[in-house]
Amino acid sequence: MTYHLAIGDRSYSSWSLRGWLLFEKFGLPVRCHAGVLYTEDFQRLLAEFPPARTVPALRLPEGDVISESLAIAETLAERHPEAGLWPEDPAARAMARSMAAEMCTSFSALRGDCPMNLLVSYEDSAPRAEVLADLARIGVLWARARDRFGTAGPWLFGRYTAADAFFAPVATRIATYNLPVSAGAMDYVNAHLSDPSFRRWRAMGKAQNLIQPSYAKPFAERAWPGPAPLPAEIADGPSENTACPYSGDPVTDFLRLEGRVWGFCNPFCRDRTLADPEAWPAFMAMLAR
Repeated sequence: MTYHLAIGDRSYSSWSLRGWLLFEKFGLPVRCHAGVLYTEDFQRLLAEFPPARTVPALRLPEGDVISESLAIAETLAERHPEAGLWPEDPAARAMARSMAAEMCTSFSALRGDCPMNLLVSYEDSAPRAEVLADLARIGVLWARARDRFGTAGPWLFGRYTAADAFFAPVATRIATYNLPVSAGAMDYVNAHLSDPSFRRWRAMGKAQNLIQPSYAKPFAERAWPGPAPLPAEIADGPSENTACPYSGDPVTDFLRLEGRVWGFCNPFCRDRTLADPEAWPAFMAMLAR
């Protein structure tokens, strides 16, 4: 059984992040197909997933294509009940679905003024009153879920669910634009920023290094507020390993970390590791040997 998922730029496409997390966080295998936003390459991608007009778009093993994130979530939950995309408790499940639906249809000021950008973080983005109103509503939703169902863990309903995948790009917006939220909401944001799956997604975006100038904002920048990556750098070989930790293929590209040189089978494998070494269990296992 093979699922195929169409996605856009990892650094900018918030809906692509949601779709990918629905697979990554619940252990469902998927093959991703990427296209560069606002280019002919993106139109080429969509042409491979008819009749989709947006990303993410999911091609099922039977060939049918689903092109709305909430529909993708419900389809996966139906096909893989053991994965636990939604909470088990009926009341929690109803709340989670309601929150995800509101996320899909609301918060236009936050979306418009603060598009997802995982490459930068700003000191002060001077949010408008409409953005602050969206944040206040989001804070109410998060607190309601966490107070009633989320006391057993850092996520909205204790363990990670599809509702968290839907709000992950909201958490990144708060981080990117340094938006004012309560201490409890910031704890939830930090859970996303520290999540290994999110860190891998962001690292892949940095490795892609696709720059969309229209996303730039005229604000002073600050360091990314998530966990600081280990200080790796590009290096020359030879390396201690002869096979890529991800593919097992012979190494051709290298990085140095803590005085040791490690090899990878292509520049992307190297650069995604360079961006955040701790996000990659296979690399960290090799480092520990």
